[in-house]
Amino acid sequence: MASIKANARKVICIGRNYADHVKELNNVRPKQPFFFLKPSSSILPPRSGPVLRPKGVTLHYEVELGLIIGKEVRDLDASDEKGAMDAIDGYCLSIDMTGRNVQEEAKKKGLPWSIAKGFDTFLPISDYIPKTSIPDPHNVGLYLTVNGEVRQSDSTELMLFRIPRQLSDISKVMTLEKGDIVLTGTPKGVGPVSVGDVMKAGIKVGGKDVETIEVEVTDSSGSYLFKDT
Repeated sequence: MASIKANARKVICIGRNYADHVKELNNVRPKQPFFFLKPSSSILPPRSGPVLRPKGVTLHYEVELGLIIGKEVRDLDASDEKGAMDAIDGYCLSIDMTGRNVQEEAKKKGLPWSIAKGFDTFLPISDYIPKTSIPDPHNVGLYLTVNGEVRQSDSTELMLFRIPRQLSDISKVMTLEKGDIVLTGTPKGVGPVSVGDVMKAGIKVGGKDVETIEVEVTDSSGSYLFKDT
C-alpha cells in the first residue's frame, strides 16, 4: 500500500527483542528496549519490484511485525497498555533487510548502522492490516521462507519487551507521529539470501495467514560498493 510509505515520516526498529535471535548473532541481551532508525525511503511497497542487493553486501532477512502509529505519542507510560494499543492504527508485515557485513564492520568500529539498514528496497512491507485482523499482537505467528524452505517461524509471544514498553521507551526519546512505523523485532533464524532467491514472509493468526509478502532478490545497478571504513 503506497500510502503506508507516503505517510511514514520515520521507521523505528526494536533490536534484540527475541532471546534466541540475540544468541544467534552473539549479541548481549539488552536491559531495556534498544532501537534504531531506517529511512522511509527504504520501504518497498507490495508488488513494487525486487529487493536490490548492493555490490559487495552480504544480505540478510529479518521478518517482523510492524505497528502503524495512528496518532501523536509523547512520553507514554510503560504501564499504560490501553494508551499504547489506542495509539496503533493498524499493522503491517515487514522484512528488515540488513547488510550484515556492513553492520558487523560498523559494530566493530563503534560506528552507526545507517548504511547497513538504509538502502532503497531494504524494507519490503505488506498491505495494511486492520487492527480487527490481529486481536492480540502478542500472539501471532511470523514466518519466512527462502525458495520454499522455512528459515524463520516463531510467535510474537516470545518478545522480550512487549509493545507498550517499546512505545513508551521510544516516545520518551522522540515523538511518535501519525503514520510512523515501529518494527517490533525479529525472531531467530535470520540468515543470508543471494541473487535469484525468493523470500516469502507471512503473519498468522489462529494458524491462518493474515498477510504475506513475496519478493525476489536481484543485484542493484547502483554505484555503491562496500569497502572498509
